[in-house]
Amino acid sequence: MTRYMVLLPTNEAFWAESTSEEKAAGYEVHGKFAKLLAERGHKVTGGAELHHSSAAKTLRKTDDGIVITDGPYAETVEHVTGFYVIETDDAADMLECCKVLAELETALEIREIVEHEGMS
Repeated sequence: MTRYMVLLPTNEAFWAESTSEEKAAGYEVHGKFAKLLAERGHKVTGGAELHHSSAAKTLRKTDDGIVITDGPYAETVEHVTGFYVIETDDAADMLECCKVLAELETALEIREIVEHEGMS
């Protein structure tokens, strides 16, 4: 099995301003996605919704050492707001399943996870 990370970059302001009904509809799409993956033999092994990027801490190496600052790494409209880790033997079909989320999200980024021998 190969593992993939599905990153969910989203406009946080849009989500913050969404009504409870709009948020419920969004969570329903995620439920359909998880169900579709399971029905097709893909396995979700991890994932989470992330708190707003304003709560992030960023560590940067400078000439004076490591500096810790509040907020996200980059100033941008879209931030990673969640992720899934999926194990599959059929990446093409997993990508087809991801189209369910692509209807909801601005974009998705799917990347294969590098597996190092002896590390888990």
